[in-house]
Amino acid sequence: MADRGLFLLGIVSGAVSGFLGIGGAIIIIPALIYFFKMTQHQAQGTSLAVLLPPIGIMAFWEYYKNGHVELKVAFFIAAGFLLGGFIGAYLAQYVPGNILKKVFGIFLLILAIDMILG
Repeated sequence: MADRGLFLLGIVSGAVSGFLGIGGAIIIIPALIYFFKMTQHQAQGTSLAVLLPPIGIMAFWEYYKNGHVELKVAFFIAAGFLLGGFIGAYLAQYVPGNILKKVFGIFLLILAIDMILG
């Protein structure tokens, strides 16, 4: 049953990510914590593992073939993301899980308020 739930989580987060252009982690991390009882560190690490090759390739292709991808911009962001991802992951290992969870929640709250009111 857990495997089916995880697969369904992948479908939902992939669909929302492809539709809204958001990172699937916004859905995956809270779901792994609340429905699959992972710690904040486990959920974040698992979410990053999910993002490696499969996530975005089909969504990217749809946007690309319709002329909605700026490849040069994407390249520079990806290069920075590579370095930034390493730095962020390294630092996160030294932050207690309860603090990390609160920081993640505050980040999502600020984004939500800005998008609703902005």
